[in-house]
Amino acid sequence: MVKYENNIRKTLETGIGLIDGFKTLKSPVLIKPNICTQVDKTGYAVNDVQVVEALIKMILEENQDLSIKIVESDSISKFADEAYIKFGYRSLEEKMQISGYDVSLINLTHSPTTEINFEGSYFKNPKLPEILLGSKFLISLAVAKTHFLTFLTGTLKNLFGLLPRKDQTFYHPHINDVIVDLNRLIRSDLCIVDARVGLEGWAGPKSRRLDRFIIGKKPVSTDATMARIMGFEPERIQHLIEAGKCDLGSLNPNVVGESIEASIVKFNPP
Repeated sequence: MVKYENNIRKTLETGIGLIDGFKTLKSPVLIKPNICTQVDKTGYAVNDVQVVEALIKMILEENQDLSIKIVESDSISKFADEAYIKFGYRSLEEKMQISGYDVSLINLTHSPTTEINFEGSYFKNPKLPEILLGSKFLISLAVAKTHFLTFLTGTLKNLFGLLPRKDQTFYHPHINDVIVDLNRLIRSDLCIVDARVGLEGWAGPKSRRLDRFIIGKKPVSTDATMARIMGFEPERIQHLIEAGKCDLGSLNPNVVGESIEASIVKFNPP
């Protein structure tokens, strides 16, 4: 956990350095930001494209030949392609391609799918976008927010946006099982929470300044730390409990960098 001091790149470098760097980068590198809506009235519900740009530049400095894909799906609250334009992701793609790098945006709703042999708590042999499967490096990039269905939304819940169907509310009655199954199927290699400003509610309206980035190798560990600095007990959040049983991290991880005690800003529960 690192304190943000007005320099995104430096903050990311410090945090990723504290967990021994990227280590196993390989193509395609998939970056899944939290782009949950086309109407972000607070300015903090969607991942800041400047964070994604800084992350991409760090990755390319490790290996400029890597293929990097930013992935998101349509949902009830957005069309991914329109959101990519609105929040600056399309401009970032164009800038990186002009510079000669293999960086592109993917709308998973329009991507080829394949059936997976898998029996989880909810999914039975699901069809998922092919690009998410096999050898890859996945970065789950989230924002610190409370959520009326899952209590919190962090790097675990962020993978909900990989589901290609637009009417994702279809999954809401079983959302905790869906989140755990997705994270078992598509494992994140690097988890980042931009907790500079957190939201009470998935799209606000209230915001609280935390001035932190939380970076980890496992999503449960990352999200449990996020929960604690928001004043919540991860042991009482259902999808964190269940995911913790599936080799997706610890509810009580070792935290290096800034201390939890010095970082707590109490949020109201959803």
